[in-house]
Amino acid sequence: MEVVVADIGGTHARFAIAQFDGGTIKSLSHKAKLKTADYATLVLAWHAYADQIERESIAKMPQRAAIAIAGPVDQENIKFTNNSWVINRSNLAREINVDDFILLNDFEAVAHSVAVLDDKYFSHLCGPKQAVDFGVTTVIGPGTGLGVAHLSVTKDGYFVGETEGGHVDFAPLDSWEDNLLKLLRAQHGRVSTERVLSGPALRSLYNALARESERLDVDDASLWTLALAGKDEKAVAALDRFLLSYGAIAGDLALAHGANKVILTGGLGMRLVDHIASSGFCGRFAAKGRFQSKMEQITVQQLRYDEPGLYGAAAAYLKSMANI
Repeated sequence: MEVVVADIGGTHARFAIAQFDGGTIKSLSHKAKLKTADYATLVLAWHAYADQIERESIAKMPQRAAIAIAGPVDQENIKFTNNSWVINRSNLAREINVDDFILLNDFEAVAHSVAVLDDKYFSHLCGPKQAVDFGVTTVIGPGTGLGVAHLSVTKDGYFVGETEGGHVDFAPLDSWEDNLLKLLRAQHGRVSTERVLSGPALRSLYNALARESERLDVDDASLWTLALAGKDEKAVAALDRFLLSYGAIAGDLALAHGANKVILTGGLGMRLVDHIASSGFCGRFAAKGRFQSKMEQITVQQLRYDEPGLYGAAAAYLKSMANI
């Protein structure tokens, strides 16, 4: 059986064809990554994907689909959080020519991948190296926004909970972050965690550190390259502050979820792995006052799988079939 799987974020729309063998995911083939800004709607991107993999038209595509979306999926008209696309649930099957489909939050899909991927795809960052098998896992990853989900594993299986944890209030922890909050509040009014923990957030941190005359006229991707390569002093300092906030926010979410494991995910997350060990991430993660000893017993790992949203969408479709 073949299923079209899609992972649609604020910047990119990723597609693949999932092949199932019985109750397992056999493979993901025909992977493609399109820029959402190049297409006015999901339907046009769907047609472009069919053309790219030479299926002639969407009529030649698999008749089943699992679509992970950056944003809530419980409305009739689904609006994406960080791009302009809108999906009408009632019309979608006809528009993309499928008989059956599921819609899920993009980080819900990532959490499905965390549940089913092999241990070899996870690397240790903080806490005990031997992770527990059962209980609650917090899944978090910065990208165009900040994705958050939680995963509950029992001896009978697993359950994924989608959240909008990236939109909880940002809580400053020192005088520099007090000032950052003041600056961001002047720009945005309410300041959520993804204002300081996402791809675009590095520029806000950089601007808070630099004088007007020191600010670089480069795009966000170039600023990240400078920071990760250590080629600009202020960019490196902004990255240090980013990782402090990453640790603090991941720890807050683990406390809120009652988690005994935290998984960091995403392409940006994988670029940060080598910097986390020498940063204040783990210290901030555990620094929760009377709960510090509890936090030190939570395993933190990085997921090292290139397309967890696609794999997770396939896993979610498989799970939906098992639950019918």
